[in-house]
Amino acid sequence: MIISKVNEVYLECEVDEDLARELSDYFTFEVPGAKFMPQYRNRMWDGKIRLFSPRNGRIYTGLLPYIKEYCDKKSIPYKILEGVENVRDVHSKSVRDFAESLRPTSKGKPIEFRDYQINAIHHAISTNRCLLLSPTASGKSLIIYTLVRYYHLMGMKTLILVPTTSLVEQMTSDFVDYGWSERNIHKVYAGQDKTHRTKPVVISTWQSVYKMHAPYFAQFGCIIGDEAHTFKAKSLTDIMVRSRDIKYRFGLTGTLDGTQTHRLVLEGLFGQVKKVTTTKELMDNKTVAQLDINCVVLKHTEEEAQRVRYYTYAEEINYIVSHSKRNKFLKNLCKSVKGNTLLLFQLVEKHGSILYEEINKLDRKVFFVYGGTKTNTREEIRAIAEKETDAIIIASYGTFSTGVNIRNIHNIVFASPSKSRIRVLQSIGRGLRQSETKSSVRLFDISDNLTYKGRPNFTYRHFRQRLNIYKEEQFQYKVDRINL
Repeated sequence: MIISKVNEVYLECEVDEDLARELSDYFTFEVPGAKFMPQYRNRMWDGKIRLFSPRNGRIYTGLLPYIKEYCDKKSIPYKILEGVENVRDVHSKSVRDFAESLRPTSKGKPIEFRDYQINAIHHAISTNRCLLLSPTASGKSLIIYTLVRYYHLMGMKTLILVPTTSLVEQMTSDFVDYGWSERNIHKVYAGQDKTHRTKPVVISTWQSVYKMHAPYFAQFGCIIGDEAHTFKAKSLTDIMVRSRDIKYRFGLTGTLDGTQTHRLVLEGLFGQVKKVTTTKELMDNKTVAQLDINCVVLKHTEEEAQRVRYYTYAEEINYIVSHSKRNKFLKNLCKSVKGNTLLLFQLVEKHGSILYEEINKLDRKVFFVYGGTKTNTREEIRAIAEKETDAIIIASYGTFSTGVNIRNIHNIVFASPSKSRIRVLQSIGRGLRQSETKSSVRLFDISDNLTYKGRPNFTYRHFRQRLNIYKEEQFQYKVDRINL
C-alpha cells in the first residue's frame, strides 16, 4: 500500500482490488438509528456510512492512524509518502510562554491558564489537527482564543464555525472579555456580509457559509469547529471538504455520542481525539461546581401503566407531557427549590407552553426560551439571569443545552425524557460554572415508571440509560421514588 496526500481533506491509498474491498468493508459502519430516518424508510439509503472509497482509494486524512493500525494488524506492508504526516516539534514551554504573553482577562481580572489547557493548546499546535474533547466549563473558548491568536501571529486568518447565532455573539463576547478588540472579529449570521477579508478571525454559524464554494475558504489558514459533535451533518462535512486547502483543523466538543461511527467521522474531518480533561477531574479540583444528582422516579398507577402498555414511543411521550399531575409536580418542584432554576423540556406547544403558563403564576421571575425566541432576547434573558438569584428559566433542550453560559444556575430540571448522551452531558454543563452565589448545582432528573407486568416502558428504559451515563462519568446520584 502506498499512501499519498490528495489535499488537506483526503488521502489516497494505492492498493489492489482485493485490499480495496477489504478496506471498504473495514471502514463501513451502520449508522445508529438509521432505520428511523426518512432516507432509509424511502429506500434511498441503506443506513450505512462508508469512509473508504474502493473506486479511487480515498479516505479522510484524519483516519491515517486507523489505516496504519489495520495494516499492522494484517501484516500489510505500506509506504507513507512525504507530506502526509506533518507533526511539528514544538516545545511545551514556548506554548505556555506564548499563551501567558496574551495576558487574558475575565471581567477585568487576570486569567491563569490551567495545565490541561496549555497541554491541549500544545497538542493542537504540535499535531496541526485534532479533536479536543473537553467538557463544559473547562475553558474551551480560552483554548480557541489562544489558537486564534497563535495562527494570527503566524499570518493566518481563522474561520470559527458554531451551530447558533447565540454562540457567535457569545464567542465574540468571550474574545473581547479576554482582551482582544472586537475590531479584529467579523461575525457572520442572518444574512450578514460573508466576504469581509481584512479581519483576522471570522466567527460564523455553519448555516451562513455552507453554500459558499471552495475559493471562499481559501482565504483561511485555520478552521475551528466549536461544538464539533454537530459536524456529522452532511452540510457540515461538505464545508470541511470544500476547505480542502486549510491545513490547520481543530474541533472542540464537550462530548461524543459514544458510537464508533460518530467518532470516526469527526476524527476523519479534524484529527484524532485528545481528551483534555473530564468533568469528574474538574469537580475534584474544584474548578467547577459540585454536582448533586437527584433522580426522581414518578410511579404511575397500575391502571395507567396498563392503559399505555402498547403505546408507541411518540404516544407515550404525548401521554407523559400532558399528564396534569406530573406537570403540577414539576410546578411544585420549581416552587420549592431555592436559587435560579433551569427547567428543560422537549416539546414546545405540548409541554413547554403549558409549563410556562402554570409556573408563571408563581411569585418569581419566569422566562420562556425556545427555538422561536430571537437571539437578542435570549442574550437579554441570559444577562438578566446572571444578576438574578431566584428566577426560573423554562427552556427547550435545543436552545439551552448547548453552549449557553449562565454561571448563576443553581438547579437544573430534566422535565422531558432523553437518552442522548450528548444532550444529557451538555445540559448538565449549563450548571457547572462556578459563581459568587454557588459552589454546587442540583440536577433533578425526572423519570416515569409505567412498567406493567415486568415490562418497562420506553422512557423508563431511557432513564436507566441516563443512569449508565452518570456511572460512566463517575457522578454521584441518588434515586427517590414517588407515587404520582
